[in-house]
Amino acid sequence: MKLKGSHLKFKLINSIGHFACLSGLCLSQIATALEPMPDLMQTELGRLKIPLDSISVVVYQREARSLTSNSLVPILSHNSGALRNPASLMKLVTTSAAMDLLGPSYTWSTQVYLDGPIEEGVLKGNLFIKGRGDPRFGVERLWLLMRRIRGLGIVSIQGDIVLDHKAFELNVQDPGEFDGEPLRPYNASPDAFLVNFKSLLINFVPDLYAKVVRIHAEPPLQGVNIQPTAPLLNVECSDYRSALRANFQDPNQISFKGGYPQNCGERLWPIAYADPANFLDKSVSAMWTQAGGSVRGRVHSGEAPHNQKPILSVESPELSEVIRDINKFSNNVMAQQLFLTLGLELSSSGTEQSAQGVLNKWWIDKLGSPLPRFVNGSGLSRDTKMSVDDLAKLLVWVSEQPTYPEMVASLPLIGVDGTLKLSKAKTSGHLKTGSLKDVLGIAGYLQNKKKEQFIVVAIINHPKAQSAKNVLDLLVEWVGAY
Repeated sequence: MKLKGSHLKFKLINSIGHFACLSGLCLSQIATALEPMPDLMQTELGRLKIPLDSISVVVYQREARSLTSNSLVPILSHNSGALRNPASLMKLVTTSAAMDLLGPSYTWSTQVYLDGPIEEGVLKGNLFIKGRGDPRFGVERLWLLMRRIRGLGIVSIQGDIVLDHKAFELNVQDPGEFDGEPLRPYNASPDAFLVNFKSLLINFVPDLYAKVVRIHAEPPLQGVNIQPTAPLLNVECSDYRSALRANFQDPNQISFKGGYPQNCGERLWPIAYADPANFLDKSVSAMWTQAGGSVRGRVHSGEAPHNQKPILSVESPELSEVIRDINKFSNNVMAQQLFLTLGLELSSSGTEQSAQGVLNKWWIDKLGSPLPRFVNGSGLSRDTKMSVDDLAKLLVWVSEQPTYPEMVASLPLIGVDGTLKLSKAKTSGHLKTGSLKDVLGIAGYLQNKKKEQFIVVAIINHPKAQSAKNVLDLLVEWVGAY
């Protein structure tokens, strides 16, 4: 059989590799010469004035293994050992570790306790609800929990509703500290009892007969008034949010001084609540009232009884389902919830420090040194540092695990869903994306036209990184045509 181009080059390098390793050279050092950076990528980087030392790339072909060690060797490698900020590619580490340490069927439990009897529909005492880090406790699950409590026969609570979120020990965070966008849901801080990401989902539905847009928000918040309608505008639907001229500054009054373009149709606007510290109390209070219950005391934070079994609990979806939301949509707060859960479950402490310790130990045990610098679980950090070699090593390890199908299915499918839904690339595959100011990256699994499988990681750290999406698209297309 004749080999052409890079395949012949690979065979020659592999043959030389046996002698080279005996001479003290590493095979991977020779393999980096197999393919240069594709010309189109270099041209585009030059056009953008992004120097070559600002990008790191490594590509492995799953079928291309060393004849001497049977290990994968790269077909393309450029600055692959340089430490980079990976942005949301960090979520690959968090979710991979969680699938290994907690298992794909792991669930979070939100528990209910009572400290008194129920007599003729009245709870003669307090009701306690304890969160343990469920990342996906949304409006529907809160409603279900209230219905389950009503199902106990409770109509009125004589005491208080006490909300326990002490499973995570966190410092108070400024939601706008990272990028000055405190009302963006992705900046919500983690919480052991996290309801709807401490965010409102505001629904806008045009009523053409009344010439207004109907405004509705979930979840309901006790004591918070939301303007129910706004006038319709006969203008193009280009930026409906600006046209509404929303005012979110008063936590108890959300108003809209503008109007809504009628051609926009129905829209959903997620917005982080302006008073996140009181979001839980207000949402539980309002939902309990809507479920037909009443409380004579207060709804407030506190601590559930110790050494007592819960009277009921609501379970989350399994971890294998939760990681799809984390990776496909790059959900930061869910990744942080999972990160802190690792600390809580494996070192009995829901702190960032304990979670870092768990993650560091797992990496050394499973992947060896060098150890990247992990700050948090989401990648929403300027101090997280790892190389594309580190991430490629992780992806190789994941591909050899029994949970590989669940992990790869959690990554965005090019041109189909998640953060890659709008991608125009023709190459098939699943890729995690990473994006911050000055950072752009991809990592995952691709397939070329001959159905050969590849592992691809690329990271750009440069002030113009956000303008370099086409550079990474060119890499994806190069692999697809390889």
